[in-house]
Amino acid sequence: MKIVAEALEHYYVHEHVLRGIDLSIEPGSFTAIIGESGSGKTTVLSILSTLLRPSSGHVTYDAKALSEWGSIDLFRRRHIGFVFQFHYLISYLTLRENIALAALPEFQEDIDPLMARLGIERFAQRYSDEVSGGERQRAAIARALINRPSVVFADEPTGNLDTKNALGVYELFREFSRNDTTFVVASHDKKIADFADTIIEMEDGIVKDIFKR
Repeated sequence: MKIVAEALEHYYVHEHVLRGIDLSIEPGSFTAIIGESGSGKTTVLSILSTLLRPSSGHVTYDAKALSEWGSIDLFRRRHIGFVFQFHYLISYLTLRENIALAALPEFQEDIDPLMARLGIERFAQRYSDEVSGGERQRAAIARALINRPSVVFADEPTGNLDTKNALGVYELFREFSRNDTTFVVASHDKKIADFADTIIEMEDGIVKDIFKR
């Protein structure tokens, strides 16, 4: 799915946090949005992922405005996956049950193969407090990927992980992006630049620079 943002502006009450953002994200790419805290990267991610409506400007998905896709909930469920800094797994469900809860009926059979691909199949019947932080985040990634979304948005997905597990997450994003899933990741971790196809650097609500590998 190609995502195009044009002239995005956003205010939080009187705080002007985005100032004329223009972006184009290609299908099957791994795009990193980097910048210091307060640079506007999370706000951009929230707008691109349909969680926040911009004060002005617009975003299209495969050349269609969000309103043209019909139900926004159905659009999100069928086309968008989310990974956050905190895994938000349900503590009283096993890892497999967490993934199954998110899966549409036609993708229930994909749960075990996906967990195996992510290296967490042996933890399927464990609860989130019985596995490591890296394993919890892999379960969260599986939950985001289970419905084969067109695009996965991730906000600081490695913020609570050590370096080894963080690099493992970036490797997974790069691997899955090569299979036509688009990844858009907001992060302050500059190590992500070694894995992403495109790096968008933000500063004070504007796009400071764009680097392509």
